[in-house]
Amino acid sequence: MIPRTSLSVPANSERKVDKARVSVADEVVLDLEDSIADDLKVQARSTLVATLADRSGWAPPRLSVRVNDMRSSTGLRDLMACAAAASLPASVVVPKVESPADLEYVDRLLDALESELGGPGTIEVQALIETPAGLVRVAEIAAASPRLVSLILGYVDLSAALGRSTHSVRTDDARWLPAQEAVLWAARSQGLAALDGPYAGIGDDDGLRQSTRWARDLGYDGKWVIHPAQIATVNEIFSPTASEIASAEATIAALSGDDGAVAVDGRMVDAATVGGALRLLARADRTR
Repeated sequence: MIPRTSLSVPANSERKVDKARVSVADEVVLDLEDSIADDLKVQARSTLVATLADRSGWAPPRLSVRVNDMRSSTGLRDLMACAAAASLPASVVVPKVESPADLEYVDRLLDALESELGGPGTIEVQALIETPAGLVRVAEIAAASPRLVSLILGYVDLSAALGRSTHSVRTDDARWLPAQEAVLWAARSQGLAALDGPYAGIGDDDGLRQSTRWARDLGYDGKWVIHPAQIATVNEIFSPTASEIASAEATIAALSGDDGAVAVDGRMVDAATVGGALRLLARADRTR
């Protein structure tokens, strides 16, 4: 499934994991990277393995893991723990992806681990695009792995690398548009999901709504959230309304005949419109 909301929580925080367990997020991402101090990485990995083993009471339909930088031994151990877990995560989120080789490396490791361990299924991969190098090569990255299911735009690391303030929470202005378009176009060129990074303003629902609508209107499929209080708003905005669903269904029905272009709700639509209608209905299926 393509998530409207991906809730990121520290893998070693029992309190936050318990809240995530009963949340209405479409996906929970157990984080081993930025939210975990270096001296707690080993303990967090151990806690993660225990969490993956016990899925009782989990409401979100999708559970994933953000591993550490795969250029480090920590990232390698994280990946090994995910592949060996009693219950596999749906995907691993690979941070700071900068080239196709980064995902090809993860691909080979997962192939070898799954072959060695005789795992029950194939772990998917999501790529975080959060460095200038990754952004410049994002089209190549999108085509790098058959396991890849989504690209995620990460703002904080990218802000730091570009010399922008990491304290600004606004992602709905023109300065981010080139990056947002690059990630979206790369994702769409390979049939991948495009997920927007989180809005950092906790408690600012107006700002969250504006940021989320911006991402939705650009064409993004969903958005990361960093607090359970953000989930309902993001789910709402990324869920098509009843009138949007009815219009999409009417468009598809009207074009099922031999006419090249027809009028629907006072506007002309043709075969090119069907793709957008089908995508909207696919979004609607996530909420039914």
